[in-house]
Amino acid sequence: MKTAEEILQTLTLEEKASLCQGASFWFTKEITEKGVPAIMMTDGPHGLRKQTGETDHLGINKSVPATCFPSSAAVCNSWDETLMRQIGAALGQECKQEQVAVLLGPGANLKRSPLCGRNFEYFSEDPYLSSNMAKSHIQGVQSQGVGTSLKHFALNNQETRRMTVDVRVDERTLRETYLASFETAVKEGKPWTIMGAYNKVNGTYCCENSHLLRDILRGEWGYEGVVVSDWGAANDDALGIAAGFDLRMPYAGEVKTQAIVQAVQEGRLDQRDLDAAVLRLLKLALRGEANRCKTARYDVAAHHELAIQAAAESAVLLKNEGGVLPLAHTARVAVIGGLAKTMRYQGGGSSHVNPTFHRDLLTVLAEDYPDVKATFARGYRLKKDEVDEDFVSRALANAAESDVVIYCMGMPNGWESEGFDRTHLRLPGNQIDLLNRLAALGKPVVVFLFTGAPVLTDWAAKADALFAMYTAGQGVAEAMARLLFGRANPCGKLAETWPLALEHTPCSLTYPQKETAVYEEGVFVGYRYYDKKQMPVAYPFGFGLSYTDWQYSNLRLDKQHIRDTDTLTVQLDVTNTGRLPGKEIVELYVGNAPAGVPRPVKELRGFTKVFCTPGQTQTVTFTLNKRSFAYYHVGMHDWYAESGTYEILAGASSRDIRLRATVRMEATRVIPKTYDRFVTMGELMTLPAGQAVVQEMMAAYQMPAVSEEERQRRLNDEEDTEDVAMDYAAMGMDMPLCKVADMSGGAMTEETVRTIVAALNQ
Repeated sequence: MKTAEEILQTLTLEEKASLCQGASFWFTKEITEKGVPAIMMTDGPHGLRKQTGETDHLGINKSVPATCFPSSAAVCNSWDETLMRQIGAALGQECKQEQVAVLLGPGANLKRSPLCGRNFEYFSEDPYLSSNMAKSHIQGVQSQGVGTSLKHFALNNQETRRMTVDVRVDERTLRETYLASFETAVKEGKPWTIMGAYNKVNGTYCCENSHLLRDILRGEWGYEGVVVSDWGAANDDALGIAAGFDLRMPYAGEVKTQAIVQAVQEGRLDQRDLDAAVLRLLKLALRGEANRCKTARYDVAAHHELAIQAAAESAVLLKNEGGVLPLAHTARVAVIGGLAKTMRYQGGGSSHVNPTFHRDLLTVLAEDYPDVKATFARGYRLKKDEVDEDFVSRALANAAESDVVIYCMGMPNGWESEGFDRTHLRLPGNQIDLLNRLAALGKPVVVFLFTGAPVLTDWAAKADALFAMYTAGQGVAEAMARLLFGRANPCGKLAETWPLALEHTPCSLTYPQKETAVYEEGVFVGYRYYDKKQMPVAYPFGFGLSYTDWQYSNLRLDKQHIRDTDTLTVQLDVTNTGRLPGKEIVELYVGNAPAGVPRPVKELRGFTKVFCTPGQTQTVTFTLNKRSFAYYHVGMHDWYAESGTYEILAGASSRDIRLRATVRMEATRVIPKTYDRFVTMGELMTLPAGQAVVQEMMAAYQMPAVSEEERQRRLNDEEDTEDVAMDYAAMGMDMPLCKVADMSGGAMTEETVRTIVAALNQ
């Protein structure tokens, strides 16, 4: 077989151009006589969606049976990279059986707003957690010789006008928040392909955006794989190829091929850029073909069991009043809610999977828990938000005869999907009405909540126990039963904040915007926003309960003083102090030192999941580096860890910090600074060479020159009566040098100002 480089030398200009778009909806272009094979790409972030009939991109037509694993929003609540890799490997095996070379996923777009209709496909509001889980997903799939397509690059954070909206974002926010959600996944996961998003970023479509593709993705991050368009996201292919783009999907007609040919002939597209794109495409096609195995088969039962395990480990126990859970195996339970029968275990749109196997909760209880006496009533209508008194009466009657009520609530399928954004965070009113009536009976009520994203929980006081299941895949019913009866101990924690109100969310005033989406909140997304505002929330980022208890102790650092070139090792002990074995997610945050730019109060910089039997202690270890303390400095075009004292925070959530320590950081790199005639007196006072100058000028202007430290001391000194003088001093610290000269009565000339500025810049 010829190499990609050898094949490239045999191709005509027209053939090269033809390879830059698909041959059909799911297949790349084949040139048999030149040794170029076709490969198949298809949907599937949480399960293979290979369509069997006429193709479409919205999940309308049937697909082959495949394991429906928990969606990214659900499995990210596990905070378990090993589990994520296992799921990825299973997905790769299923692709192998179906001759699929590239699985389109995972989605690593950051959750900017809980209203985004596609949030169930994405991991987290935190870029560190998101990127590491995406990395593990990629590693799992690609371990089977099947490629991934990390998507949607970049800033595809709303479904409203997703194909045309222009996202306006500053460089620091772009780097620290939205690109950071992809960065580790790209650098360490090394996906075979990356999918360009529909939207524009700062005026340029993503598939033509040279800053995103050429400067950052290929230049800074060293990405060597294929950039493929989201289906229909490519616009001007010649501009795209010049910017680092490779493959338009799906096939859009020969006119697109000829446009590339013409651009080369007219000198608008460098032949070398086209050759580079084609070489990447050839390597992908040959790689996919080399890993094809027509005899590959996967274990359907084993994959279903993995789906159950993943659903159980991803479930988040938000409430367990009085230790109502776990239940006894002989309990009389009233299972209530249409979602207990018509279970919502996945989202809608291009990721919709045809599951290999699925049982509802009633069937699971009947078949696997014969000692449990279970009844069922729908209680509410799913498609209409109106109270049906006949449904309610049956539900209340069943509940009255039970020991405990298992109530299934959540968003109907039509409320959340790819293609549109939500307009509110409410649950259907008929579901809440029924909960109130069930609670009034005085029986324990256990609520299972099925959503793809946060909802308002002002009704939660009526529940004795509450699980956030998200969209937990085909094994959700088995997982629910295991959690109910203690065969599984809850160990999931929220990968996003649940707010008290939509109005509290960072971009509530403007989300979604149609023509232009301005990310005015900057880096303050999710818990970074709520913590900075000191705002109460319903459930904080990283929160989740267990059936056992956990103690954190003995936080220790291997250094108390580091430079930005060093690494810092952090260790602590975690002890299971309860009665049951379980798993605990330990979260490590860095509390930021005062900086020259606004920064979050703290940021997640490490996490791990440990298993302990009752009484057992595990030591966990984290390694922090410069990036753990840094922000993106726009002027330096680099990450900068400012000198100062930082807090090392170990906790069970962003709002439950158990242990604290401090470390002193010393920056080895100085931020270059150029001074001009508008340098302030306060800035001069921070410079050794400037302090004498300030004293002289302030004396000439008859204003006391005081340091900021001295000013603060006097402000706090109740016996100091020089309030007027202090006011003048404060004003003087903010006064530009040139204005001091203007107001000096000629005592200071413009020439003197220039001399001072020149001396500072030396």
